[in-house]
Amino acid sequence: MRFPTDVLAVLTDPRTVIRGDLVRIPFEIDRVVYEQVNTALKEMSGKWDGRKAIRAHVFPYRIEEFMRQCLAAGEYPTKYEQGWFPTPPSLVMQICDLAGIYAGMTVLEPSAGSGAMTSEIARRGGLVDSVELDAHRVELLHRQGDSRKVIAGNFLDLDPLDYAEGFDRVVMNPPFSNGLDHIKHAIGFMADDGILVSVMSAGLTWWSDKATVEFRAMVEEVGGEIEALPDDSFAACGTSVKTCLVYVPGYAGGPLRTHDWHQRQPKQLDLFDFAA
Repeated sequence: MRFPTDVLAVLTDPRTVIRGDLVRIPFEIDRVVYEQVNTALKEMSGKWDGRKAIRAHVFPYRIEEFMRQCLAAGEYPTKYEQGWFPTPPSLVMQICDLAGIYAGMTVLEPSAGSGAMTSEIARRGGLVDSVELDAHRVELLHRQGDSRKVIAGNFLDLDPLDYAEGFDRVVMNPPFSNGLDHIKHAIGFMADDGILVSVMSAGLTWWSDKATVEFRAMVEEVGGEIEALPDDSFAACGTSVKTCLVYVPGYAGGPLRTHDWHQRQPKQLDLFDFAA
């Protein structure tokens, strides 16, 4: 949901207090604008507490970092939808630690959103390429300047072989509606000895469709893991969506269809001897 212009102006005003679990606006604003602000904060799970000592919208989670990302992106996920959710800071650290990102590594973030992970990757010295579909978030990623390259478009439309080499690491928080498709496609951008770490719907641990069952078997074969995350992992984003963390390590000659695997496949024209 996009913030209305007047709401964005109020929430980014330096006088507005966004600290801990509350948002306080200690100055007069137009009644119509206030109603818009109140609606947005309520949709993010905030509740007005009119007691004299508080007089603020209070949230059931710490709002500071989440609100920073939402204001930078100019939008927010409401409690009624399961769309874009910025990756919470603690989970960003967990993902980057598990991936083992260090200076000089090439990293792909194929669902970069508002840059929650790209900033941490860059802080660690990783060389990150970002992919994002939403035009506004693409502009935000350019302004942040964390990415070596920002690609605007649908990640599923990209061809791994447009890259000369595979990435050392792939870290991602894909859309849950077709997250498995994104993860499987992302493996095609990994180097043989790369590592992929992704957030995914917890349904991946128990869905019984053929594609999911085969994926779980493949992860087990390569020594990877699919681990359920605590129920409150996305509480900082105002949602109780249940998630898991997918860890997929590669190795030379393994069964993963990595970037190197794609490069090893014979070109179709080479299968025929036109000189004969």
